[in-house]
Amino acid sequence: MRYTYRTQGVCAQAISFDLDGDAVSNIEFHGGCPGNLKAIAKLVDGWSVDKIEEYLKGNTCGRKPTSCADQLAIGVRTALDKETAGN
Repeated sequence: MRYTYRTQGVCAQAISFDLDGDAVSNIEFHGGCPGNLKAIAKLVDGWSVDKIEEYLKGNTCGRKPTSCADQLAIGVRTALDKETAGN
C-alpha cells in the first residue's frame, strides 16, 4: 500500500513510500536535499521497518532534533502501526 507521511521540522515536506508487510520500497522525498535523499531512498529500499528504525531513527540535522532520515523512520513506523491496527 502507498503511504505519504507529512514530515515535521525538516526541509522535505513529505515522504511517500510503499509498504508491503513490513518491507518498505519506492521511497520518494518531496523537497529537501535531492542528492542525499535519493541516496538514502536507494540504500534502504526493501528494508524492513525495524531495520530502517535501527539505522536512521534519532539522526539529527545540524541543530535540529530530527532529520529527513529520522522522519523516514518515524513515517514508516507510523504507517506500519496504522496498517497493523486495521487488521
